Amino acid sequence: MKTPSKKRASIRAEIRDPIHGYIYATEVERKIIDTATFQRLRRIRQLAGCHLVYPGGQHSRFEHVIGCMFLTGRVGEVLSAKRFGFGDEEIRRLRVAALLHDVGHGPFSHVFEEVMAGKTEFTHEDMTQKIIRETEIGDILESYGLSKKRVGELAVGKATQERRYMNEVIGGGLSVDIMDYLLRDSYFTGVEYGRVDVHRIINSFEIVKDSLAISQAALFAFEALMIARYEMFRAVYFHRTVRAAELMIVKAMSLADKALHLTDLSLENYLQLTDEVTLDRIVRLDVGSDPELKLAKSLALDYQGRKLLKCVFERTVQGKDKFLASIFNQKSFRDQLSSQIAQSARVPQSEVYVDVPTAPSVPVSSTRESFKGITVVNKRVSGATQVAIEDMPLIGTIAGFMDVLRVYTSEKNRAKVQKATATVFQAEGFETKVLT
Repeated sequence: MKTPSKKRASIRAEIRDPIHGYIYATEVERKIIDTATFQRLRRIRQLAGCHLVYPGGQHSRFEHVIGCMFLTGRVGEVLSAKRFGFGDEEIRRLRVAALLHDVGHGPFSHVFEEVMAGKTEFTHEDMTQKIIRETEIGDILESYGLSKKRVGELAVGKATQERRYMNEVIGGGLSVDIMDYLLRDSYFTGVEYGRVDVHRIINSFEIVKDSLAISQAALFAFEALMIARYEMFRAVYFHRTVRAAELMIVKAMSLADKALHLTDLSLENYLQLTDEVTLDRIVRLDVGSDPELKLAKSLALDYQGRKLLKCVFERTVQGKDKFLASIFNQKSFRDQLSSQIAQSARVPQSEVYVDVPTAPSVPVSSTRESFKGITVVNKRVSGATQVAIEDMPLIGTIAGFMDVLRVYTSEKNRAKVQKATATVFQAEGFETKVLT
């Protein structure tokens, strides 16, 4: 970063971004970016283990949140120009909230959420608010007249003191978060799916009944955004080899937690955890005779060397409800299923991994409710209508949940577990698919 040669007193830095070009930061934004707490995001990859499949996917949370700040500024400019009562203070508060919305992520980004879910009731959003309130970031905000509590709530799309559309900019179905990560993840992984005209959508933003809406003319761009998100989940985020890598590091972190205290929620501990620090700590474990620590270290070493688990069974269901998730995503059922397969294959249960990643095909709102529709403004008739997702010709066909059930094992047990999985699933009435 460098200080730009601009006369505008509010601008204190410029950042050259491969996605959005030059991004300008104000004094308060620059001070936040320069904190050690924020700089930690440089060492947390946006896509966890994705780089083991897509080598270019090395980008971090750091550049993503700066991109979100930029897009938020564009939203503010559009809404301000359309005279929705969106002034400089709202823009300033929203840009800072977007900048901080991922500051609470742990090592390996969303993958660490799976570890946290099994050990605590804390989420990265809870940690985001805690970091904003209790670190030097909160002090900086307060020194510039910004409430750290209010910014913290807005950063996770749950600000009760803000208008609904403010939360939706950060965490809704039309959020800048979705827009930036699709563009950024597509660019760095080298796939084409996420290249969407997000500025067409932003330029069409309206406010109707306190919620974000888009103009009729931009509906096609919104459909393209939703389809791009769906395709990115299928091709990148839920790629079976990407998930193999993530399963390994989740298991390694979970098993090593008792020795390394990874889910210790104190800021002193949490803020030290980055991808490479965490991986290095597991690899350096003194395992002794502890079988769990031995497995944790083995998985971490294999992750480092890209000796990944092999997928031997896969079934994808696109449905209107969480069919597979409601059944298979229960830990007791997954344990039972892995036990059955292991017994049939005559291998240790620790050699069988049942994975059920699930996500809504279209995003959730800032309240984590299903994004059921969008308000569309038709200026020719001076009116707005609510269009249900299922009524959109293209999006309606993919609306619902993407549920993927997979079974993984090590290379040495691949043939045995594949055969056993087929036997177990045929007995349960599932059609099997041989994977090579």
